Amino acid sequence: MNFKKYFLFLVMAALMVVMAACGGGSDEPTAAANETPDTAEETTETETETETEDVTASLEGSVVIDGSGTVFPLMSVLAEEYMVNEQENVSVEVSRAGTSAGFGRFLVENGTDFNNASRAIKEEEQAEADAVGFEVKEMKVALDGLTFVINKENDWATELTAEELIRIFKHDGGVTKWSDLRPEFPDEEIHAMGPNENHGTYEFFYEKILEKEDLVDGVNLQQEYSTLVNLVSEDKNGIAFFGFGYYVNNQDKLQAVHVDFGDGAVEPSLETIDEAGDYAPFTRPVFTYLNVDMAKAKPQVLDFALYVANNADVFAGQTGFAPLPEAELQQYIDYLEGLK
Repeated sequence: MNFKKYFLFLVMAALMVVMAACGGGSDEPTAAANETPDTAEETTETETETETEDVTASLEGSVVIDGSGTVFPLMSVLAEEYMVNEQENVSVEVSRAGTSAGFGRFLVENGTDFNNASRAIKEEEQAEADAVGFEVKEMKVALDGLTFVINKENDWATELTAEELIRIFKHDGGVTKWSDLRPEFPDEEIHAMGPNENHGTYEFFYEKILEKEDLVDGVNLQQEYSTLVNLVSEDKNGIAFFGFGYYVNNQDKLQAVHVDFGDGAVEPSLETIDEAGDYAPFTRPVFTYLNVDMAKAKPQVLDFALYVANNADVFAGQTGFAPLPEAELQQYIDYLEGLK
């Protein structure tokens, strides 16, 4: 009898456990049922935003840039920062064939995505883009100061007038020796140097400063700026011109000529390089040119263009350029956003 009661107790206990298991969740709404329409909508929006972020984060492919050696330091820093901090699966290749040589690679079918330039695109170059059939967008990235550099031991030509500098480099300037400039200067031959015709800096100097007058006989024109730095640093009578950034990075080897434009000598610096400032006559904008068709076809190209527009002023100073006004860069950002 005791055994039967014990057995009945076990059966009843088992039934209670089964009933509790079957009915325990039926009175509680599920998490999905508990969501209000607003919550569900927020969830959908969050998922959409996450998917968009994932698409941006998963950009891959290459961005190919060539052109100006002057702009190279700024663009190479932007490229490195972009690859390290923004898009690690995108390869940004920056070369420095020179402005004109770079346009040769840019203004062809399936050419480079960007061309950096230390002077504005020419009408005939724009016509080449039109003939190939793609749109070109000009973007200023910074301001540069044409800088004349001399040897560290040169203690007589540290301050020159703009006219004297032009006479040194102009064919009919009447100057071959330092003493031709001023009688108190050494009676030694001047060794004038500069970048060659591949560079926008040469073209800016020739067209804007020399007003298309021939350069002096025997001027030493080089493809590589590093070569010019070494030549002047080893030659007490050497003088060369190039962008301010190359001087800044080689101040241990060279000194910059302070230029008198009529109101006293002005040292090229980030404070004086300005299109309306004290160094304005030797100030110029520098550019990158975007193949808009490439930007529309390749998301990584458009994304990098936006990165440049948003960050050029951040890295300009550290690479030897004066930054552009924020409002000017914002115009490029608005344009690029419109391509999405």
